[in-house]
Formats: sequence, C-alpha cells, structure tokens
Amino acid sequence: MNGPAWIPNAVVYQIFPERFANGDPTNDPPDVANWETDAPTRENFFGGDLAGICQKIPYLRDLGVDALYLTPIFDAQTNHKYDASDYLKLDPAFGTLDTFRQLVAALHESGLRLVLDAVFNHCGDGFWAFKDVVANGAASPYIDWFTVDSYPITFDPPSYQTCGGAPFLPKLNVDNPEVRAYLLGVAEHWLDEGIDGWRLDVPWKVTGSFWPEFRARVEAKNPDAYTVAETWRGTAEWLRGDRVHGVMNYRLRQYILDYAVSDHMDAEDFDYELRQLREEHGESAAYHLTLLGSHDTARIRTVCKGDIGRLKIAIALQMTYLGVPMVYYGDEIGMEGENDPDCRRPMIWDKSRWDRDIYDLTRKLIALRHAHPALRTGDFQTLRCFNGVYAYARTQDEDRVVVVLNPRYALTRLVVPLGELAVSTRWVDTVSGREYETVDGQLVLEPLTAKSAHVFIPVEA
Repeated sequence: MNGPAWIPNAVVYQIFPERFANGDPTNDPPDVANWETDAPTRENFFGGDLAGICQKIPYLRDLGVDALYLTPIFDAQTNHKYDASDYLKLDPAFGTLDTFRQLVAALHESGLRLVLDAVFNHCGDGFWAFKDVVANGAASPYIDWFTVDSYPITFDPPSYQTCGGAPFLPKLNVDNPEVRAYLLGVAEHWLDEGIDGWRLDVPWKVTGSFWPEFRARVEAKNPDAYTVAETWRGTAEWLRGDRVHGVMNYRLRQYILDYAVSDHMDAEDFDYELRQLREEHGESAAYHLTLLGSHDTARIRTVCKGDIGRLKIAIALQMTYLGVPMVYYGDEIGMEGENDPDCRRPMIWDKSRWDRDIYDLTRKLIALRHAHPALRTGDFQTLRCFNGVYAYARTQDEDRVVVVLNPRYALTRLVVPLGELAVSTRWVDTVSGREYETVDGQLVLEPLTAKSAHVFIPVEA
C-alpha cells in the first residue's frame, strides 16, 4: 500500500488543545477552571491554546515524537470543539490565524508534522448554515444542507438528524453537492495553511462516496499528506486503497488490554488475534495508529488500576509492534482519568507529580524505535507462546529486536528459541540494561520476573 513515507517512521502525540498548555491567558474563556485543582467536566474550560502547544515544542522534541494530532481547533461553543460553528476560523480561545501559522512554522522548523481533525459528519448548532435554517425554516437556502423532518426546528426532541441524538450536533447532508464542495474546500484550505494530514471523525457515518473524493483532493494538494480514519470495529472497507492510509487501531488496543491488562487472553489467543489482524491489514499495517488511550477512552494507567508492571507491558507492545505509536498527552507521565470527561484533565507540568519511571520508559522506547528500522517497518515473527509469556521478533535486514512479555507470574527459567536470529551470544535488555546469554541458539532468561517487559538487541562482539 502506498502512503506518505514519513508516517511509518513517526511517533504521533495526540493533544486535546483545551487541556495541554495555556500559553496566552488573554484569550481565555470567561471563568476558566483552576488548572491545578479543578476536575474536568463536560462544560468547563481551562484555557489551553495553540500558543501553549507552541511553547511546549522543546518538551515534545525531547520526548521524541514526530507529529501531533490535534482534536478540533475550529470555532465552536464547547470545550471539545466537535461542534464547529465555522470550519474556516480558529476558535478565538485557541488563538488567531497568525497564532496557527506561527505554530505550523515552529513545528515544521523543529521537524514535527501536524494532523488536524476532520469533523465532517456533523457541525454544531451554532454553524452559520444551521442557524439560518432555524431562523428561516423551509425558506432557508440551506435546508438541503441538513435532514429536517419538520418545521419549525425543534430541539427537544430534535426535528432534524443529529450525530448520536445530540441536539447540538446537526448532521450534515454530505450527499448535497454544495455541502460536499464546502467540506472539500475546508480540507484544501487548511492544507494550504501547511497541515500535514487529516484524522477523520466518525467517518462511517458519512456517505461512503465522499471519502475517495476527499482523499483525491487532499493528495492533489499535498501528495505527502496522511489520512487516518477513526474506527472502532471493522476496518476492511477503509483499507481498499481509495479512502485512507490508516486507521486508529482500536481493535489492537482492545487486544492489548485483553492480553496485558485483564488476562482475558493468554499468549496463544493474543498471537492468534494479532495474526488475524495482520492478515486483514496486509501492507497497510505500518500506517495504522497504535493507541493505548485517547480523548474517548479511560487513560491507560487507570485501565491498569495502577499496576505499573502491566502498564509497562502495554507501552512495550505499543512501541515495538507493527503500526505507528500514538501517545495520548499525559500518558507518558502516568496521568490518570476515567472515561470522558475525566480522561481530559489538564496536562501536569509539575515534574514532581510525574511518574518518572513511566516517562523514562516511554522516552527510552521511542528513542529505540527511532534507532531501529526493524521496529518501524520490519517484519514480525512469533518466537514463543508459553501460557502468558509472549515472545516475538522484529527484523529488517541485519537489524533485529526481540521482545519478551510476561503479564503473569514469575518463572524460574524461560527459553526463547532464536533460530537464525541468533547472530550474537549476548543480548541486552534495553529496558533494564541487563545482559543475557544465548545457549545453542536460545535466549535463556533466568529468572523471568512477573509482570515484566523485555526488549532485547544483540550486543556487538
């Protein structure tokens, strides 16, 4: 599958802009909550903005990420901005067009790319065309931009098609050529402003014929732009080569949780599900986002119920398995949070409150991924499944990495057959720094600690 060459080599960092950093208090909404002490709700604001992201670029570079995915930044009424009032205008609480241009320039100068959120299934009830329909009813020139059952417009219950039944999210009629032209123009406009790709929100809700046209228009503007679809279940229809380059791999996330966190799968089950997924994804596997959490899920540390061993295994899988790791802001420092809205807490910048062990591991594995092409675009080979223990190799030419994961009990001894991978008699676990010997082409781990992750590279002779 052809796609942008940069994305398989990237680590993506997802930011919920309202909660990452407040770089310009002068554009704060009224009555902002206290960044340090208040809990997030579905309604409150904390003042995060684009200037804050720009100021934290050194942090992002030091962590090692290569691209940012921002949830919506266009003019809207909520804190999450999935209810656009104007797709061609930055939300004033996030800054101005000049702020955006400064961010894009600073990111590109630092070697980072920028992916924005395409929320094209629905707008907000403050969207200019919908407001005209509310005001003028059947006389509005925009009645065919929406699917309205009766006039005058009512909100409770809504007399128009919505997203998920939410009255403040009117569904756009993308079958209407005027709507389609408007949305394609939005996509092209922000590409002209320098963005590097689009993440597609609830794309299965949008008429299927739209997305091939969308991709063609995006690639005509920028052949190097990345398109990725939000998907939670089936992915086959998105991987025909005419819609997107990759998907947000929520299925892989669930498999990782079932294996590494909840023990719902042993290593054999996990290996089977991964193999099925690889067969389905084929050559596109290197373009999918591997995530442990997002703004739509509980945070991974919370899912792990504070079990740091299991959390480390999940992180090791994210960073060493096929696909593009996507780190949800704050997960790298061990932030906690239940599902929306609690998973959208403000970023913690007080380093004394960080989990340094998790931060150091995440940063170390990102650096290892950058150092080893095998972890970015290499082949995958299962080496051993032994009850809960799962061992696999990533290889590309002479580059070899071996991963051993044990989410369960300790073993006094475990042998991992390396076969032709045994290019060295000594291998170093990059997580712990400890060296291990091979015996007759087998990596011998004595002992194998409970709830542990090991990422081995051969020691040069």
